[in-house]
Amino acid sequence: MKITGKAWKYGNNVNTDYIIPGRYMELTDPNEMAKHAMEGIDPSFVLNVKKGDIVVGGTNFGCGSSREHAPLALKYSGIECVIAETYARIFYRNAINIGLPALECKGITINVAQGDQLEVDLGTGVIENKSNSKKIKFTPLPPFMLEVLNSGGLVPYLRKVDEW
Repeated sequence: MKITGKAWKYGNNVNTDYIIPGRYMELTDPNEMAKHAMEGIDPSFVLNVKKGDIVVGGTNFGCGSSREHAPLALKYSGIECVIAETYARIFYRNAINIGLPALECKGITINVAQGDQLEVDLGTGVIENKSNSKKIKFTPLPPFMLEVLNSGGLVPYLRKVDEW
């Protein structure tokens, strides 16, 4: 599975209130959540994000509260993948559970600039920066997680498994 898109680069400790501010926690429709994605750190994000784009973060991406709203807002805004140096573990699990690839990649922030075109190969564990011709390896996801992602998230995966 390959993902190709424009990089939206952010720094360290991007917390869930930056990804979607707490005042939107009453929202239950992910399409409505998407209208406020990254509002706490980058108000231009929702005006310019395109389907297939990729968020790149530093260390401790998704820290803060454990709410699923943060990865849902990103996914429904059009983001196909999040790549970070490290994650807050609950954000990481929430992202995988809703079918949003969350990849750990040491050195990603020094190899990617805002707006770079990236190609992510989930099968080989390689990110190619098409803008500067650099390739960087990321920690590959285990086969089980790839199955969850290919199913669209944990709930669709479990429904599929239950049908067997």
